[in-house]
Amino acid sequence: MSTINFSQLKPLAIFSLVVESGSFAAAARKLNTSRSRVSEQVSGLEEALGIRLIQRSTRQLAVTPEGDRIYQLARTLPEVLNDVEAIGQPAVPSGRVALTVTHDVGIKHLAPVLEGFCQRYPQIQLDLVVSDQPLDLIGEQIDLGIRIGFPKDDSLVARVLHQEAFSLYASPAYLTQHGTPASATDLEQHRWITLFQSGSDGAQHLIHQDNSLTIRPTNFFRTSSPLMMQQMICDGLGMGCLLPVTVKQELADGRLVQVMPEIGSERLVFTLLYPSRRQIPQRVRCLIDYLLEAKLFG
Repeated sequence: MSTINFSQLKPLAIFSLVVESGSFAAAARKLNTSRSRVSEQVSGLEEALGIRLIQRSTRQLAVTPEGDRIYQLARTLPEVLNDVEAIGQPAVPSGRVALTVTHDVGIKHLAPVLEGFCQRYPQIQLDLVVSDQPLDLIGEQIDLGIRIGFPKDDSLVARVLHQEAFSLYASPAYLTQHGTPASATDLEQHRWITLFQSGSDGAQHLIHQDNSLTIRPTNFFRTSSPLMMQQMICDGLGMGCLLPVTVKQELADGRLVQVMPEIGSERLVFTLLYPSRRQIPQRVRCLIDYLLEAKLFG
């Protein structure tokens, strides 16, 4: 039965470096450690193997015949171990990172900051999975996701990016044609643009002066895309609930106006999701830190 195990790989690499360097001191300088520590590693390897690898003297060291044979087999280990370490902690972060995001957040908030990420990490490449449906990060092998709310899966880590409540919006053209609502009853008489994800009956669960308010429009369009919803409201097809941060430009351009500002919703939380807090690849950690720093939502 073999007397050596995988724990001796590092001592073998150190032994090989000592042979190549010609002394314990020279090897220690290359490893940025002490001569005594290098000597201990080689002595431990000799004890595990039960043979002398190096004959020491005050002036020089001499490799034994057994040591030379082992050196010939192990001399590539330092380079192999360096290459393995470089994969986990490369000097320059590199590789591909998969990130899933909804269309509206991806186009309006993520895309504008990507050039800065490329400038900082030119060797990291992104796979952007744009979907308005929640995806299984682990099952789909996606590194990160930007979503609304906290995950139900305890294996996912959630970092808060932004918090905000919905407000009511419509286009000036729509209000000119259909009138500006002044009450909850008025709201129910208007045509609404809603999301499939909010339910099949078009009901809007809102808050008015700290009290729950449910609007049940009799006429509404539905879409599965928040970005399409924004466009439909801008085009005057109806009114709807939008997040202020996603329509800043439309408000500034006069394409949208806020309706009944006293009505809103509970605060929604945008989170950055990823599968684990431990052993995160460097390329993924770089993107996590960048997105938290970039303040996507202003």
